Amino acid sequence: MCGIWALFGSDECLSVQCLSAMKIAHRGPDAFRFENVNGFTNCCFGFHRLAVVDQLYGMQPIRVKKFPYLWLCYNGEIYNFKQLQKQFGFEYQTLVDGEVILHLYNRGGIEQTASMLDGVFAFILLDTANRKVFLARDTYGVRPLFKVLTDDGFLGVCSEAKGLINLKHSTSLCSKVEPFLPGHYEVLDLKPSGKVASVELVKFHSCKDEPLHVACDTVEALPSAGFDLETVKSNIRILFENAVRKRLMAHRRIGCLLSGGLDSSLVAAVLLKLMKEININYPLQTFAIGMENSPDLLAARKVAAHIGSEHHEVILNTEEGIQAIEEVIFSLETYDITTIRASIGMYLVSKYIRKKTDSVVIFSGEGSDELTQGYIYFHKAPSPEEAAEESERLLKELYLFDVLRADRTTAAHGLELRVPFLDHRFTSYYLSLPPELRIPKNGIEKYLLRLSFEDSNLLPKEILWRPKEAFSDGIASVKKSWFSILQDYIDQQVDDLLLEKAAEKYPFNPPKTKESYYYRQIFEKHYPGRSSWLPHYWMPRWVKATDPSARTLKHYKSATQE
Repeated sequence: MCGIWALFGSDECLSVQCLSAMKIAHRGPDAFRFENVNGFTNCCFGFHRLAVVDQLYGMQPIRVKKFPYLWLCYNGEIYNFKQLQKQFGFEYQTLVDGEVILHLYNRGGIEQTASMLDGVFAFILLDTANRKVFLARDTYGVRPLFKVLTDDGFLGVCSEAKGLINLKHSTSLCSKVEPFLPGHYEVLDLKPSGKVASVELVKFHSCKDEPLHVACDTVEALPSAGFDLETVKSNIRILFENAVRKRLMAHRRIGCLLSGGLDSSLVAAVLLKLMKEININYPLQTFAIGMENSPDLLAARKVAAHIGSEHHEVILNTEEGIQAIEEVIFSLETYDITTIRASIGMYLVSKYIRKKTDSVVIFSGEGSDELTQGYIYFHKAPSPEEAAEESERLLKELYLFDVLRADRTTAAHGLELRVPFLDHRFTSYYLSLPPELRIPKNGIEKYLLRLSFEDSNLLPKEILWRPKEAFSDGIASVKKSWFSILQDYIDQQVDDLLLEKAAEKYPFNPPKTKESYYYRQIFEKHYPGRSSWLPHYWMPRWVKATDPSARTLKHYKSATQE
């Protein structure tokens, strides 16, 4: 996890523009470099480093003797860089996993490069010999990337939007800063003036497609094919374990977020098992946050005791949570209701990890709800086929919601997030399964995932079959949910009259509640006129929901009242 920033064709003094690069300093607390491009005085790279792999030669932009005309700034981890080296005979100059991008590009161009990378990434690649700039982002947008391109060819690229919104230029940049689409690469021509022109934007991978890099995976072929239940369960276990194993690549201490729900518990259990197998000689630290005796804290405690992790609990008090709202919204760059609610706990637990421990590489369970149909509203899906379509839609939009939350809340405190449920191979296999296999069964969501691990003894049965609890709800008590606590506070902060006129003040995605109005006000304070970054609010489907919380849905209420 790092912060990348680059400008091409700047009209303003670069030493002034460089101040914008400092807006993302939190992403790389270990080192910073600002470097001009030879022969292009108005082009430059900025890089904030979190040293996780190759602490000696890991500074960027990466340049190697073999390709003096290539400049690379990337944020992410490429898990198959050693396998690619073996397959193609690459001679690496550093131990940095991202160096493989230079070799792949030299061998087969940008299309092959993006398609063969097994990992999470956002990168800027400059080829001065062929006068090209390339941008690319991983399938699910686990690593963030924003860009601004003016009509006259000035390009700014950054890990977070906040590093671009105050750039100086002769023409206005207003409303042109936008997220770079996941699963895409862009080719731009670099003119002698340093300005650029976009040539094409290409989608190189869809979540349903088996990735090209399967040939370079540690599990090359699954032992058995077909969709009979035992085969499917075995393949799910093999691929999930493989997803966790490849993410153990780190020179810094590994930790794991543990809410006590199915997803984070499975990640923690498999992670600890694999750490023992490869003789990592420190205990796994797991981290839970919640109010005193909240469901998450109690469940996480059970899991930690079962797997034998060094467990840390962060007690959330209401005042601390409310005080964090503004800095959370500033970090997130969104005003989505459910994203903000869930981010407060994650932001505060990340703050604790940074201050009180030496864990830096943090595993988490993001992506499972979207992939394995974990949201409670999936019980109301009209058909297995529609549920499958909804699952794909949610995965495509992860970069706007859960993946955005997970990245920004951890990156704000200089931590690196790893999300095995979003492994390309694992997700493409799960999505290839017949729709009727993936739907909730017997009133239980994620039924297939739970069933796959039932005989593994990785988790206590009551955790493996624990019903879905949204992170923002699980951290509070059963009697009063976190969203109710927030709403009670905000009710006192927003006048009824302001809400009545909300649609006039904010015509795009107008706030319908005092809570959403309050968040929108804070967002507009920091990012005025940028409301289009959020195309729509996250809300459940197939139910008449007025609030995104699972606790407002009938299925949750009936389950808790039994």
